[in-house]
This record gives sequence, C-alpha cells and structure tokens, in this order.
Amino acid sequence: MTMAAKAVERYRGPEYRRLLQAARRRLESNGGSLDASIGVHNPDEAERKALVGIIGYREPGVKRIGVTLRELDAVVRDSTGLSLAELLETIDGRPLANRPAEAARALAARRQALRPAEESPLHQSAEWFRTWLGVLSRNGTVGRLIARPETVGMLAQAVRVLELLEARTAAVGFGGGTPVTLAGLAAEVTGDPKALNHRTTLSTLVLRALAIREGVPLPGTAEERRDLWDCYEVVVDDLASRILVLNLPAEGEGLGEWLTGAARFGTPFQVTLHQLTTFSIALRAPVVHVCENPAVLRRAAAELGPDCPPLVCTEGRPSTAFHRLAATAVRGGARLRYHGDFDWPGVDMAGAVARRYGAELWRMTAADYLAGLADAATAADGNAGDGDAGDGEGRVTLTERPVPTPWDPALADAMREKGIAVYEEAVADSLLADLGG
Repeated sequence: MTMAAKAVERYRGPEYRRLLQAARRRLESNGGSLDASIGVHNPDEAERKALVGIIGYREPGVKRIGVTLRELDAVVRDSTGLSLAELLETIDGRPLANRPAEAARALAARRQALRPAEESPLHQSAEWFRTWLGVLSRNGTVGRLIARPETVGMLAQAVRVLELLEARTAAVGFGGGTPVTLAGLAAEVTGDPKALNHRTTLSTLVLRALAIREGVPLPGTAEERRDLWDCYEVVVDDLASRILVLNLPAEGEGLGEWLTGAARFGTPFQVTLHQLTTFSIALRAPVVHVCENPAVLRRAAAELGPDCPPLVCTEGRPSTAFHRLAATAVRGGARLRYHGDFDWPGVDMAGAVARRYGAELWRMTAADYLAGLADAATAADGNAGDGDAGDGEGRVTLTERPVPTPWDPALADAMREKGIAVYEEAVADSLLADLGG
C-alpha cells in the first residue's frame, strides 16, 4: 500500500470522523467553497491529537478546536494527494452535494411549473384560481409535482383544463352547448383519455380547483365527483346524469314519444343525458315548473296525476341532463318557474338557474321562507307528544356560507336572522296548490 493510500486509510479512523463530517456539511452547504471554518466541540484526547497534527498544539480540555477548510484541504493534499472534497467522496463513497445549486434548480423548476398558471388569464380575472394556486403552494403539492419527471408538467395541464372549462362556460353558458365526456376532455388536453380518471394527479388538481370555485368541499365520493363535473357539463357517466319529469310531452321519435306517453298517464319518467343526446326532441310547454326534491314531484303525481302542469325535478344539484333539458325547453319558448330548498346551497342553485335561463323564482321570497318556518314549527309542536315540549328537534341549522338573494334581498336577511333551513317537503302544500290551481 502506498503512503498516500495509507494516509487515506488513516483518515477513516474514529478520531477524524466528527471533523470530516463537519467538513462535508459545510462544503455541501456553501457549494464547495474553502472560505469557511469548522470545529469539533468537546474533543476527546484522540480527536485533540488528530487536530494538533493539522493546526498545531492545543491544550487538553478546550471546549472547541477550530480549523479553516483551507488549512484542512492543504494538509489532506500533502498527505494523500487528494483534495479535501475528493477525500470525503472517497471515504463516504458518495459525491458531495451542492445545496445552493440544488436550491437554485428547485426554485427554477418551481418558477417554470408555476409560469403557465401565473400567465393564465384566469390568474388575473378569477379569485378562486389564485386561491387554488395558493393552496397548492402551501400544502406542498407544487414541490411534489416538480420532484418527479412524470408529474412536472401536470400543473400546466390542469391550468389548460380549467381554461377550457371556463371558455366553454363563457361562450355558451350552462346548458347551452354540447356536453363533453370526461375522456374527451382528457384526450383534448393531454392526448390520454384516461388522464382525468379518478385518483389521477390531474383529476385531483382540477377537482380541487372546481371545488374552490363552487365553494364546496373537495369531493370524496363518486357521486360528489360526478356532480362537480356535471356543473361544467363534463359527463362522467351519461346514464347517471338524469332528470325526473312529470307531464312533459315532447315532439320527436323515441324519447319524445316516451315523454308524451308518460304524460298521458301522469306517470313520472326518468330522463338520462344519454337519451337527451341520442334523441332530438322539441318542447312546446308555455311554463315548466322545476323543483329540487323528488318528494314534491311524487305528491304531484299522486294527487294531480295527468292534470299536473309540466314539472321537472333536479333531485338536488342540477345535473348536465337538467341543463340540457332546460335549454331545450327555453329554446322552445317555455318559461321556467324554479323552487328549491331554503338553505344556502338551495338559494345559490336557485339564483344560478334564474341567471342562466331567465327563470322565475317560484315561492322563493322572504315571506315564503318565514311562512314555511312557521308551518314547520307548528308541525313540530303538533308532533310533540308524550311530554315533549316541541323544542325544535329535527330543525337543521344553517351552517354554510351565506349567499345573496338579489331577487329578494330580504330573503337572505331573514335566513341569516333565523338560521334555520326550510326544505321543500315542508312547503309542498303551497307548491301543490299552485300546480293544482
């Protein structure tokens, strides 16, 4: 073994371990510069003697012995023929990291990943979009995306999906255009029809943005995901997107014939988006009533039968099938009359339908809300038997974020003041009276 090789082996001894570990940490943190010092705290006797061989005599018992990296590098070169950096790589069997360079590369990659989002028109115009970017930055999503080659461009793809959805909405409005399938949207943006499937990174990014835009939690079930996509007429399943109708005769083969036949018998009929996109129909009803809860339509079918005027039920949040049918009805000259639940999501949906289709809001005023609240309280008192005092058990407190009700500002004020939801079932008598009248 040569003298240089023996010297290298000597530096593997335990007396040099803390010294060389400190040297590695400092060189990795400053990009390999020798213009720095290191030290060994509370050195034992073997460590003190090793350092004495580098920098000269130090008394026993000192708390810290320091040495410059340049001094240490010179001693290492003289004894081994290697630089300090080369000695450390030889002993540890791995190259020195360059933390400043790594940090600079990470910052550049982050800026590059964020550039499509920051340059998007949505970044300038949409608060929800900026909120979404802030969430991704704070929760570490951006860092995880740029850390893997297969996801480094995913944020740009998500931005492109959101831009396309926003452009579709701005161009034709909800229900005014042709629905797009989830696979078709994914293929248009990425070339991969499965890129927006559940559990993909791209799907998670986009759904988080849409949830923020709609003011709802990130969807956790298949139904919630389907409903959120439905808000933007993106069809996950054209059989699951549906609308319940009663007495809505239509012109056209297939679906038009089925609707007309069901109306003749006053029978509720479930219409899917698949049927609406497969068959061409025309609707000539002057007025189409819309409710949110199927219990109202069920009562209308039972009590009014074929005499009930055209009624459709969204069964919750309006789906793409509803928007498709509503747009068809309005194009045929129909006027929509919409009623929903008196909770914040319900009045928000009511306002959205009114804006999109010029719908009249049907019994959705502050007076209607207060009357429904009084009726519900009376019913609760009447049901309070066996010693119960009717303390409001069963009432649902309004906990969501309030929304404006521009068609009747007093409605939002009353709902904030009372803080209690009134659902359609509680006011069904007045709705049935209107339909029967």
